[in-house]
Amino acid sequence: MSVDPYMRGRMTERKSYVPPFELGKPLDGACISKVVESKNNQFAVGDYVLGMNGWREYWISDGSSNSGVTKIDPNLGPIQFFLGIFGMPGLTAYVGLLKIGQLKEGETVLVSAASGAVGSVVCQIAKAKGCYVIGSAGSKEKVSWLINDAGIDYAFNYKEFKDDISTELGKVYQSDGIDLYFDNVGGKHLEAALDHMKTFGRIILCGMISQYNATSPTPGPANIFLAITKRLKLQGFIVRDYYDMLNQFHADMTKWVNEGKIKWKETVFEGLENAPKAFIALFNGENFGKTLVKIGPD
Repeated sequence: MSVDPYMRGRMTERKSYVPPFELGKPLDGACISKVVESKNNQFAVGDYVLGMNGWREYWISDGSSNSGVTKIDPNLGPIQFFLGIFGMPGLTAYVGLLKIGQLKEGETVLVSAASGAVGSVVCQIAKAKGCYVIGSAGSKEKVSWLINDAGIDYAFNYKEFKDDISTELGKVYQSDGIDLYFDNVGGKHLEAALDHMKTFGRIILCGMISQYNATSPTPGPANIFLAITKRLKLQGFIVRDYYDMLNQFHADMTKWVNEGKIKWKETVFEGLENAPKAFIALFNGENFGKTLVKIGPD
């Protein structure tokens, strides 16, 4: 099963695009499950299915078209791919870069949380499109992976620069600034990006994990006025609005994986009892790549 940062927002009672979790009831989230019994001729015992009934060991579905249950093909790769590069994180990266960001070949791209489930795919799609890619991450190990395995052009450990991310960025980008910033963090990362965006640049607002645990409203970027003077486009998005792109996404992702242009990392916790620990690890920076919880023996 998957644990994802967006789940933190569902732990707050407020109006949003998805209802909050309810006290006393199981959480839910994306999961890959194996059919152990079936009275539906569309699903056979042994089939693997993608659903939204994580955070439990077993679940029952009628398998109808509106049940949210989809049979997957394990021949495409390890089944957990459908929770990572072939799943919601991969589609989020794809939609954000290509649909919302309108990425163009040769552009300079900045990605925060670049070694995470979404950020790592963003980086590699941008490289596959011939872009110069800069990534920020939270450890030397992650920086090394981004450069040596994911093949991006420059990566830095933002923890070494604390509140001075902007100065580091000023040393590393090509030409006269950043064309596209894919924001997974917000806060100081967003401020630094605003400092170095090109005129008519685009900022894709995917997540702001630096603020998810805030107990009071956080200040907006002190330099937000630059969005006016530089004529920037800032746009947020929710991936569920773009499921019509799934077929093209799977076709492109399969091609990139087969060509060796997409690599991945996973952090796997064993046992349902460790799901809370896995979730908290997302916010402590302990995860590397996609965070998963393995529940069953298969």
